Amino acid sequence: MLVVEDDPDAADRRVRDLRRQGYAATSVDTGAAALRAYRHADLVLLGLDLPDIDGLEVCRSIRGAGDKPLISVATHDAELDRVLALQAGADDCVVASCGSREMAARIEAVLRRSRFRSEPNGLTARLGPLQIEGAAREVRLAGRLLNLTAKEFELLQTLAAAPGAIVTREELMAKVWETSWTSSTRTIDTHVSSLRAKLGSTAWIVTVRGVGYRMGRG
Repeated sequence: MLVVEDDPDAADRRVRDLRRQGYAATSVDTGAAALRAYRHADLVLLGLDLPDIDGLEVCRSIRGAGDKPLISVATHDAELDRVLALQAGADDCVVASCGSREMAARIEAVLRRSRFRSEPNGLTARLGPLQIEGAAREVRLAGRLLNLTAKEFELLQTLAAAPGAIVTREELMAKVWETSWTSSTRTIDTHVSSLRAKLGSTAWIVTVRGVGYRMGRG
């Protein structure tokens, strides 16, 4: 996550909140720095009041370059600010006083929409040395083909569809095992453990205690 905020105290609070929720988060305090750094982030929290470049212009620039998930953060709860931010390309717009729980929910909603913009069954993802080929249903780590079961592949592909996003246990059960939350989710833990062993590191799949999992960076 990239937090773009010129108030250092507000930026520190937001970064701490995100890290407590299991995200890797950093911050920058200018529009120019945001335009240099956003490509390396899974989602941008863009404060609209910046000292060098108008926040809406930064928003337009990021959106013009691709589909990077972006939530604008307005100082005041004004309808015009929200409308302008959405017109500039933001996926959502919140007020700066938004609480950490609401912010987390909005981030999850934006990342979830982003994850399914493309058909997940055909997903091709590259995360450093890890490459997932959806059409061929193959996973390679540093060029080496991994021997995954069908469910291990689907689990990994689901997590990799939105790197950094938390995928709840309910979502994993529904998507990978096509069953409801009322069923036992012990099988998720077993498959995650097996995947971590085959990937050679626990850092590839990060546990978010009491919620679910998210894709790491190995």
